[in-house]
Amino acid sequence: MFLFLTKRIGLMALTSLCLTFVVFFLTNLQPNLEKLAKTQANNRMTDDQVVSWLARNGYDRNLFFRYGEWLGVVPGWQSTADDGKVIGKCAYLKRDFGHVPNYCGLLQGKLGYTSLFQGKVEEIIGKRLLLTGKLMFWVMLVMVPSALLVGVIAGMREGTRTDRSLSTLSIITTATPEYVSGVVFIVIFSSSAVGLKWLNGSATTAMDGITFNNFTLPVMTMALYGMGYIARMTRASMAEVMTAQYIRTARLKGVTFKNIVLKHALRNALIAPFTVIMLQFPWLLTGVVIVETLFNYKGFGWTLVQAAGNNDIELLLSCSIAAVLVVLITQLISDIGYVYLNPKIRVN
Repeated sequence: MFLFLTKRIGLMALTSLCLTFVVFFLTNLQPNLEKLAKTQANNRMTDDQVVSWLARNGYDRNLFFRYGEWLGVVPGWQSTADDGKVIGKCAYLKRDFGHVPNYCGLLQGKLGYTSLFQGKVEEIIGKRLLLTGKLMFWVMLVMVPSALLVGVIAGMREGTRTDRSLSTLSIITTATPEYVSGVVFIVIFSSSAVGLKWLNGSATTAMDGITFNNFTLPVMTMALYGMGYIARMTRASMAEVMTAQYIRTARLKGVTFKNIVLKHALRNALIAPFTVIMLQFPWLLTGVVIVETLFNYKGFGWTLVQAAGNNDIELLLSCSIAAVLVVLITQLISDIGYVYLNPKIRVN
């Protein structure tokens, strides 16, 4: 297991390096840099002024060199302005005694300065991820038990009217994207147009305090979309397990149906759904882009949209590395959990 974890962590690091370089390359294309210069300085800048601004702010250097700066393995650029003030990549970390560190990248826990929110990127990302983490927690708390319950009931009653009804409901929820179900829920539950104004159509107040009124709609929107896929996978796995030879043997021995399901069938039936459940975390992190924008909940997804729309390169890069790490870590946990759930699997 130790060798397996070492190899996987090394592969995760290599994958993160490749993916972040791709994002770094795309966000640092010349049109994006020109847009950044005009956004930061003046929209009416000439081409020569744009080139001069990019040179003064360290964007005229080699792409690999600047990627090394962002990683923190290459010293950040520095220069002195006309007024004697030190400017550079690490200048936003300037301390009271005037020292500017040479390295200020990902390895040092410094992700740069966001011009959009006027602050350190790592602080903004940490705050927004915490808000999104709360949303993901409540979504998983509602989605997973509900999906497993629906899937187990449908799998135990394979071919019956109950199975067909629950399977149809699961397909409908999975086939309805969040931007459709979210709008429908807002119209029904938070609009006076139909006379059912029970819940808030905006989740902005949930940033200060979560209540039933301001958090139900975004949680319900995301939970319903993901619930159908997990339920269908659980139903298929449960139906397969219930026809296994050891289940038939247990029935012949007179074991009660309840004990057959809980002690024999359920654990084996959860092997495949467990992997699917772990894959919901990356989906939730990217799926919140739509839901948080729709309900004006200013978490990670909302921040990602703002960073992309305002060409905030430093913030956009940090959002990408956060998403990559969540995907890789959840996949690692999924592989480890799969080994413990299925004794037949051994890590060589």
